[in-house]
Formats: sequence, C-alpha cells, structure tokens
Amino acid sequence: MDVNDRIADLAAPGAQAAGLIIDEVKVSAAGKRSRVLITVDLPEDAEGSADLDAIAEASRAIGAALDEANVPAGAYVLEVSTPGTDRPLTERRHFARARTRRVSVTLKQGGPVEGRVLAVGDEGVTLEGATEGEKTMLGWDDIVRGTIVLEWNKE
Repeated sequence: MDVNDRIADLAAPGAQAAGLIIDEVKVSAAGKRSRVLITVDLPEDAEGSADLDAIAEASRAIGAALDEANVPAGAYVLEVSTPGTDRPLTERRHFARARTRRVSVTLKQGGPVEGRVLAVGDEGVTLEGATEGEKTMLGWDDIVRGTIVLEWNKE
C-alpha cells in the first residue's frame, strides 16, 4: 500500500465524522517536509457545499490520526480543502455534486455538450440545454469528462 492510500485510510474516519468523504490525497516533497493535500467533499447524496466548520473538524481529526500513526514519517504540512470549480467531473459522484450547475461535457464522439445538470442516475446524466425545457440524456459510456461552467450573471 502506497503512502497516499495509507493516508486516505487513516483520514477516512475523521472525514466521515465531520460528514465528509475523502476525494483525493496527494503527497509531495516541500523542502525538508512533506506536503499532504487532502481533498474532502460531501457524500454523493448530499446537496450544497461543505461548510468551513466541517472542514476544520475533519482537518483536526485527520491531523491527529496521521500524527498517531506517524504517517507520513517525519515533518509534514497538512492541507485539507474541497475540490475547486476547476475539478474535472469524471465520476458519477462528481456529476451528482454538480446538480443544478451548468456544465460542459466532453463526449467520446462528437463535440462538447453544455447544459444544466438536472439528474444523475444509473444510466447517465440528464442536462437541460441552452433552450429551457430541452433535455439531453448522456450515457456514462459516452462521457469522457465534464467541467463546471462559471456563471457570472446567473438569473
């Protein structure tokens, strides 16, 4: 088991106690220390955004678990964060967290498709297109990835 997987296993209970899940773990060298970046998110069935209190609670619990296990060995800097809007949407849970958001989806065949995420299910993602009421169902096998489209003047 590599250090990223070990840290994810150690961090999961602390994140879960705060109502969050571990999205990603990245460990990199930062001078004489290691930089441990842990990305947390709400579970797939939750709506909204992780609040700062939950992130702080998870950070304290994760730090304590890593210190107790001495993983990573030596000095490290722990950063606990949520995924930014520039995170690629590559998994079902990523699209589920983007419900009601406008996204651009790259397809395996054809050009990109843009729309607002209406539903996420076993078969794929349903988007509402540029014209209100126009719905497009994209199957999981057809999707390469998606990205959130920032809306500065959302009505």
